Amino acid sequence: MHRRALLAATVSAGIARIARAAGPATTVLELFTSQGCSSCPPADRLLGRLVQRPGVIALAWHVDYWDRLGWRDPFSSRQATARQQAYARNLGTEVFTPAMVVGGVRLAVGSDAADVDAAMSITPAGPVSVRLGRTSEGITAEVGQAGQPVSALLAFYLAEHTTLIGAGENGGRKLTEYRIVREARVLGTWNGSPRRFELPISPLGQGTILLVQSANLAVLGAAELPAQAGPA
Repeated sequence: MHRRALLAATVSAGIARIARAAGPATTVLELFTSQGCSSCPPADRLLGRLVQRPGVIALAWHVDYWDRLGWRDPFSSRQATARQQAYARNLGTEVFTPAMVVGGVRLAVGSDAADVDAAMSITPAGPVSVRLGRTSEGITAEVGQAGQPVSALLAFYLAEHTTLIGAGENGGRKLTEYRIVREARVLGTWNGSPRRFELPISPLGQGTILLVQSANLAVLGAAELPAQAGPA
């Protein structure tokens, strides 16, 4: 059973590598989770499996409203909680963990594989082309024509991390989590015309995801660059 929260609430010649871009098979998953929630580990494991599927782009947002209940999640942020609350307002749903938002338009219980699969099966791919590429100086992002007002969110993530939990509902457990958001920023909001961004390189060991969303947070396009391999 999932745990409800306590609050209701162009292409550059210098590009060396082109990322996965939005297309017919792309699905964006956003898991809202916490190390303090005993119902969340199955959802974290499910996300780790789902991201192995071709065309799946995923982020795990660690919310902060569990932090006062015995364990402070080191990956938690107020930003994650605010993002979940924004989805809840747009979708007319409650705020709870583990919650999986699919394509910005559907909510599923994050630990329920059948529920998540059903939401994925009826969520169309975004129509906007999004590309990320690495250059010698950073990352280049290209967003195609959207035909409506959009915003772009840049997120850096850890692909996988294991934490020994010292207290709270999961105290004593060793949890492995996936696609953990470490930093996210809105690059801007504009009228939906094609746009190009020059971005900083991702932190060492972290991957990069760019989401393009409509005014109601529907994901219109997305692209990903995995973390760069270190020196051999």
